[in-house]
Amino acid sequence: MRINRYIAQSTGLSRRAADRLIYTGQVTVNGLTASAGQDVSDADKISIDGKQIASSSDQKFITIVMNKPVGYVCSRDGQGSKTVYDLLPEELHILKPVGRLDKDSSGLLVMTNNGKLAHELSHPSYQKRKVYNISLSHNLTPLHHQMICDYGIMLEDGVSKFSLDRISEGNDKDWRVTMTEGRNRQIRRTFSALDYSVKRLHRIKFGEYTLANLRNTVYTIVS
Repeated sequence: MRINRYIAQSTGLSRRAADRLIYTGQVTVNGLTASAGQDVSDADKISIDGKQIASSSDQKFITIVMNKPVGYVCSRDGQGSKTVYDLLPEELHILKPVGRLDKDSSGLLVMTNNGKLAHELSHPSYQKRKVYNISLSHNLTPLHHQMICDYGIMLEDGVSKFSLDRISEGNDKDWRVTMTEGRNRQIRRTFSALDYSVKRLHRIKFGEYTLANLRNTVYTIVS
């Protein structure tokens, strides 16, 4: 297994973060400085800054589902803003968000130290379905509905296309968005390109995870 993948699965770090540690010489394999792209196994002793990490087979993985409130950012350094870590006990601060929500959005947030799970949830090749309830600044026209669902809207990072279903009959402001992509602020940018603003964005489903069991609590441990 490539060393960056091994570190990611053993620590919950991203592969990119693991690569940075390798490039800066902070990772050793059996006492020798690791190299990028190196193959390793559970038989090797891999350390970060001199501290040996558990093998991916020995690592205790924890995954939680959080109902993120509006006003919290999904990072450790909030730069003056509240972060999702303010809502968690210290022992869960090892977890990392998968598929982040911006500060003004709420709803389902998966956090884990399982690098394999994080990869499967976030990599485009796995096509994990995400579902959001949104409220728009004004009624969505039939033409714009068709443009988004059938053709997609061209953004600076490519075409954005997703499914839209009314949440309630006769209401053209509130919609359910279903998509498998997850580009940065994609839903907000798509509607902004058509002169709408998203007043509320609330994620209710991500892959097999839902908010169904989180009505009266901020988070729950699912594995």
